[in-house]
Amino acid sequence: MLNPLRAMQFRGGTSKGVYLLREDLEPYGDDVDAVLSALMGSAPRQIDGLGGNASTTSKVAIVGPSAEDDIDVDYLFAQVDPGTGTVDRTPTCGNILAGVGPFAIERGLVPVAGETTTVRIRLVNTGARVVETIKTPNGEVCYDGEQTIAGVAGSAAPVHMTFTDFAGGTTGSLFPTGHRADFIDGIEVSCVDAGVCAVLMRAADLGLTGAEAPAEINANPDLLNRVERIRLKAGELMGMGDVAGKVVPKVMLISDTDGADVRSRYLVPTSCHPAHAVSGAINLASTVSIPGTVADALRGMASATDTVTIEHPGGVIELAVTLHGDAPVGARLTSTARKLSDGTVFFNYDQTAEKK
Repeated sequence: MLNPLRAMQFRGGTSKGVYLLREDLEPYGDDVDAVLSALMGSAPRQIDGLGGNASTTSKVAIVGPSAEDDIDVDYLFAQVDPGTGTVDRTPTCGNILAGVGPFAIERGLVPVAGETTTVRIRLVNTGARVVETIKTPNGEVCYDGEQTIAGVAGSAAPVHMTFTDFAGGTTGSLFPTGHRADFIDGIEVSCVDAGVCAVLMRAADLGLTGAEAPAEINANPDLLNRVERIRLKAGELMGMGDVAGKVVPKVMLISDTDGADVRSRYLVPTSCHPAHAVSGAINLASTVSIPGTVADALRGMASATDTVTIEHPGGVIELAVTLHGDAPVGARLTSTARKLSDGTVFFNYDQTAEKK
């Protein structure tokens, strides 16, 4: 049967997702994941739902008021697998996060405060905290502006984001293996939990230049299979158990470049992202700033500043990381978001049949 649900769609950063109020999902109880799968369309190509048949367009943000005094809203991220419809809530998504502040204001969870409005957000998946500053002239969210980000055509209003409490959000430790570098199947890797859990390895150690296009990487099954074997073993070393079929830990293939401090090919995790995840950028910017990791030698003299530039297939992302000793305690970057739709979505889901 067809079910109605109030929803908005945003392009957040270099991703696209559906944004829902937590209270609108409460009637579905423990069946929320089945609702999200049906909403995005688990049929081949997600043709029966709102998903776009890609991991970067099959994302959901669930937002509601926070019970914490110093937080305005809680943001729960859900990744819906385009092929199977399974839902993974382990990671968060920094790209979709860019739309959370505007969504919270649009839905009346946070009142407009003037020319700009600050939204304090808790990332439920990892425990990280983010303060977003949104343009709100004339009492409403403004989406027009001159801010550009790599991987998105045109320009939009800036969404300034400041992150804290993002280290160890999934495993409880910045370096969950207990080491800044490990060897897995003869490849030196750094397993890092900062922004997102990820396994970083040098592209050159896998016979790559690091400049390969996503399509070239995706068309190399031997490479992808080798990387997946390393990722599975890394998941065990990180205390995450069997990570087969799970979207974390992610993988970054890193290399040096003349165009930025470091270059990255971000795997999600079995195909290459067309641009780069914000959470992955925070991870890499942290790792490249810490001695003893597989990334720190790639940055060279640029490590004297807190600003890190990362070259990816869509261009360059720039962010600043604050360290306390060798531990990352803050990150700042600017993204953009655009409202795409607002209304009622209908999805095919029979709650009675689901419980049989």
